[in-house]
Amino acid sequence: MRKLISLVAGLAVVLALSACQKNSSAVTADDMTMGNAKAAVTMIEYASVSCPHCADWNNGVFPAFKAKYIDTGKVLYVAREALTSDPAIAAAGFLTARCAGKDKYFQVTEALYRSQAQMFNGQPHDVLLNIARSVGMTDAQFETCIKDEAAQNALNDRWQRYMRDDHINATPTFVINGKFYDHGEMTMEQLDKAVAEASATGKASS
Repeated sequence: MRKLISLVAGLAVVLALSACQKNSSAVTADDMTMGNAKAAVTMIEYASVSCPHCADWNNGVFPAFKAKYIDTGKVLYVAREALTSDPAIAAAGFLTARCAGKDKYFQVTEALYRSQAQMFNGQPHDVLLNIARSVGMTDAQFETCIKDEAAQNALNDRWQRYMRDDHINATPTFVINGKFYDHGEMTMEQLDKAVAEASATGKASS
């Protein structure tokens, strides 16, 4: 744990929120996406790979949601990285996912969610390294990746912006076509209702 914390010492989590700025629901080049870019519905999830509630949702609900809405082209899914729960582990995990490349990003985050118990109960560095190896990264590439100060700063800047501009203070938080659903994990029934409402009303302006 100390090793990971030292690697992300520059990732200070700023908890000041602004009440006067509008949520940025427009998809940007920084976002990691899955699905049809022209889908009528866009769902943004603010989540941390070290957040137990996020892991529960990813492992228990997301597979069915993906099969029903993302794989069928009905929903564009947007993942936004939050540094909650254990910021050091979250940061190292997200850095590893981005270094693996866009085509393997979600493969890494999926493995991270499913390896959360191992990371918290063992050696998180070793768990992360094994995941990096599983997607073709060498040990040297992994170490360089999680020590990249520019990437660390960019990740931290994004998280500060989400807190400040998008008013994110807990994970997971979902935004569907601009509408906030900030009550934590959403059930499939809640998601069905939210997607139906978004499909009927259309995308919010960003």
